[in-house]
Amino acid sequence: MYAALLNNKLVLARTEEARIQSNLIALNQEKYLCPRCKKKVILVLSEKRLPFFKHQMAQVGQQGEKEEHYRGKINLKTALIAAGFPAKEEVPLAKGELRADILVNSQLAFEIQCAPLSKGEFSHRHNLYKKVGIIDIWIVGKRHYLTNYLNQRQAIFLRFNRNWGYYYLEIDSKREYLTLKYQILQEPLTRKIRYQIKQFRIDEVGILKLWQFNPGFSQYHLNKDSQKNYLLRQIQMQTKLGIKIAEQLYLNKLTLNDLPDYLFNSWRNPGTMTSVEKYITKIATHV
Repeated sequence: MYAALLNNKLVLARTEEARIQSNLIALNQEKYLCPRCKKKVILVLSEKRLPFFKHQMAQVGQQGEKEEHYRGKINLKTALIAAGFPAKEEVPLAKGELRADILVNSQLAFEIQCAPLSKGEFSHRHNLYKKVGIIDIWIVGKRHYLTNYLNQRQAIFLRFNRNWGYYYLEIDSKREYLTLKYQILQEPLTRKIRYQIKQFRIDEVGILKLWQFNPGFSQYHLNKDSQKNYLLRQIQMQTKLGIKIAEQLYLNKLTLNDLPDYLFNSWRNPGTMTSVEKYITKIATHV
């Protein structure tokens, strides 16, 4: 379909493509309708063929979805199709217990999470994906964007692969790009993290670049004295972490000076136990 209705006027897919490339509009920001049935259609851009319009399947519960989630889902699915993936949206799985935001293929699904999500609900959905043998990659909206500190509500969305290390995907539905935060590592004792950033447009080219992205890793520097001082302050201020470590030190007849330096100058995997807790736990199990 190379033409569609926009505000009751017929527009060409090539004309709309030119407007997008000139940054006059965002992809599928406009409400296009089929000239015959008057149902919604979306614009599909591809380097391999002329731009065209495609019927948009009816949405289950569309009215209740937030605009950020809905627009991100539509644009990402459109980009995946243009890149050659048989992507579908709102696909029921696990005998109807689960509905994938975007099923990329028979082995991979994308979940776009813009609203709050409890750890229990995440675990339930994640386990259903495991049950049906599909890898679930979570892409988060603005509410869950990663900053310089990691919290447990964000840790559930982390994923790992050999090329990117621990990584985190964020979507900007309005500006239409994905942000990949990769090589994520956490300080040995604090919630502070380090990572690299790469952005990709949500279109055919951007999706293929994301798929093929193979960066080199950077060397992060760590100040062991600042880590030691942080732990000392936690114990003095009797924070939850400070009390926990102080009790473990006491039970194992250790002092801060007994702890080896490598516990304070080695990065840990994000969201895992602190280096000192892990060390003391290991000692306790061998006593």
